[in-house]
Amino acid sequence: MATATYIPIATQTLSGSANAVTFSSIPSGYTDLKLVSSGGSGAVGAGLSVIFNGDGGSNYSDSCIYGTGSTAAVSSDKNVYGVNSTAGYVSLQSPFLFSMDIFSYTGSTYKVTLSQFADDNNGSGKVIATVGLWRNTSAITSLQVQSNGILTGTTFTLWGI
Repeated sequence: MATATYIPIATQTLSGSANAVTFSSIPSGYTDLKLVSSGGSGAVGAGLSVIFNGDGGSNYSDSCIYGTGSTAAVSSDKNVYGVNSTAGYVSLQSPFLFSMDIFSYTGSTYKVTLSQFADDNNGSGKVIATVGLWRNTSAITSLQVQSNGILTGTTFTLWGI
């Protein structure tokens, strides 16, 4: 069985708050991609959404399961702008960890993602798992993470697998 090797493609650490982080000129020499982010406290935001190749159309769908220590919920979106990886359940105001796997990103089929999000808000944190779909057969050459205020000091790393 082959062993997967993670190769860092690019890392960005925000020196100020931002509404978007973009990775462009993504090389095509890998099978899959993994985007990982961690942030600190103090941000004002409305969750994380990811778009590919600057596609601003309603070519995305996602399904999400969300939970805290006392609440669980599910949601589903179709024909939306970007994979809503946190389904509106977060406000990025506490330490968080986010990861997204992007499968067969250079393949000629629709692109599937799997993302996980966890945060801690002084004992009232949450976990979210989201499956996303970009209905486009183009190879992914860029991606953009969007939010209404990604915090200073947040780090994003894109890995090739």
